[in-house]
Amino acid sequence: MSTTSSLAEIHAAIPHRSPFLLVDEIVEQDDEHIVCRKTFSGDEFWYQGHYPQFPLTPGVLLCEAGMQTGAILLSRFTDPDAGVPVATRLSDVRFKNPVLPGDTIEIAVDLTERLADTFFLAAKVSAKGKVAARFSFACTVAALESR
Repeated sequence: MSTTSSLAEIHAAIPHRSPFLLVDEIVEQDDEHIVCRKTFSGDEFWYQGHYPQFPLTPGVLLCEAGMQTGAILLSRFTDPDAGVPVATRLSDVRFKNPVLPGDTIEIAVDLTERLADTFFLAAKVSAKGKVAARFSFACTVAALESR
């Protein structure tokens, strides 16, 4: 199991960039498992409206952080010139505990099955030692089109 935390390696693996990059560091990674972290400063734009009196990290962003982590894992299996992993299914989503401004999430993703260019993964997002979200998702490789 390798350990790394280079932002350059994250940028090399996935096309996401600030302000929509929801992974700060890779904690551990092998061919079928990855753990990443993201710290929410509290200055992110969504806290202004979600919710002004009680800011919460939107659950959809916890899912996105999990899928970005999965895309980093899948970069070992895909050619970046051929395309990028895109989500085709999200299922069994469970939100268990809130993530607040200032929290650091730990995102663990496991590759559970691969069928040709379709990948099935399971994600768990935790904060303060408690599960915040858990879900399964599938990805396939989408060809990049020039614009």
